[in-house]
Amino acid sequence: MLPEGISAPDFTTATTDGAVVTLSSFQGSKSVVLFFYPEDDTPGCTREACGFRDAKPEYDAADTVIFGISLDDQTAHQAFTQKYSLNFPLLVDTDGAICNAYDVPINNRWPKRTTYLINKQGIISKVWEQVHVAVHATEVLEAVIGEGAVGTTTTDV
Repeated sequence: MLPEGISAPDFTTATTDGAVVTLSSFQGSKSVVLFFYPEDDTPGCTREACGFRDAKPEYDAADTVIFGISLDDQTAHQAFTQKYSLNFPLLVDTDGAICNAYDVPINNRWPKRTTYLINKQGIISKVWEQVHVAVHATEVLEAVIGEGAVGTTTTDV
């Protein structure tokens, strides 16, 4: 995993709906949650994604955007998004380039469940290598609010 306190690797990729997103475009205005998950429409991944979906209004209020990332393609992401009414984009990383940039291990084409919180300055302010899907969205939100989503690294692990 990449350590806290370093610049987040930039990337450009397609989202669920085919739009193109570049991480650095949020620098100076939004914090970013990147949650890597194994596969669309599986029980744990669904529970984690729905947790972020349900907490999205609080993330919006904290000037924080949410992106889910797996190795699934755009078609799978679209079906997953539609089935569970996900209200944030899933990023297409079929070649694993973003996983590799963030040192997220991949086993049998399944990225390890990992989350990065990137502050408004583009710095990785928090990393979760152990994720409990039932409470993860709330746990990440607490870190966002605790640091004011502006850049102090928290050390509550």
